[in-house]
This record gives sequence, structure tokens and C-alpha cells, in this order.
Amino acid sequence: MTDMTIAEELAEQVTRALADATDVATLRALQEDVKGSCQWIHACAEQSLLKHEGMQSWVYTRFDMPWPVEARDSILHVVSEQGADGSLTRKLDGQPQYLPLDKDHTRVASLQGFWRFVPQGDGKVEVTYQVHTEPGGSVPSWLANSFVVDAPFNTLNGLRTLAEKR
Repeated sequence: MTDMTIAEELAEQVTRALADATDVATLRALQEDVKGSCQWIHACAEQSLLKHEGMQSWVYTRFDMPWPVEARDSILHVVSEQGADGSLTRKLDGQPQYLPLDKDHTRVASLQGFWRFVPQGDGKVEVTYQVHTEPGGSVPSWLANSFVVDAPFNTLNGLRTLAEKR
């Protein structure tokens, strides 16, 4: 088993799901509930809103990792765009220099991605989640590989489950 460095661990995942019995407004509300989002974001231990201006937000997230990997943290700049068709796109851009480093966490070195919610009618929304990340530091290949599959699946499934209960 080898460790993967930042340069080697570049994971890109595109995941689509169809959420039933919901709408874009419900999904947006779940995403904008920054503290509450940790209940559906994979490995999220803590999340807080740093700043909000119009359609932009800056969000701090701390992720728990299994031993022996150090916990990670990230700062995201999220820009929301409402489409004329009722769709919503939320662009994600990692901002690792936004806050000073925390000695107890490894800062996620880079993150780029988006969420897209497109209404399909009949109470269905197509959800697309794409993210490309460099986790920072050294990550064992077994953990990196599990995150490529588990993180998007568990995140989408958690969001879908909560949306369909509303």
C-alpha cells in the first residue's frame, strides 16, 4: 500500500441523481443551511458560514478522517446562479488562503466543482454534483479510492433523503 501525494491524488467525480418529491427551492434551502448540511455531506464534522454577500458565500468545513490520516479543513467560495428555466447552479471554488492554517488540520489544497439542480417536472429534480479536489498532505491510496466512490454517493444520497422528507 502506498501513500498518494497531492499531485498524485486528483479525484474527479461526476454524479447525477434524480430526486423525487422535491423542488429546487427545497434543495437550495438544504444547501444554504450551512450548519445543518453536515448531516448529509460525507465525512463532514463541522461547517460554518464565514461571509455572505448576495449570491456568494464563503464556507468553512472540517472533515473527519480515519486513523492515521489527519483531519482536513477547507474554505469554499460558493457562487449561486439562478437560471431562467428555474435551475440553480452553485459553483464551488476552494480558497485555501482565506483563513490562516489550523495546526490541527491539513488544509484541502484545491477544490473546484459545482452543484446543478434542474427541475424535471412532476416533483422531480435532476441533481448533478461534480468536484475535483487535491486533499493536501499524504493520503493512503485505500482512503483516496474510497473517497472517489463513497463521498459523492453518500453526499447525494444524504441530500436526497432529507429533501424527500420535506
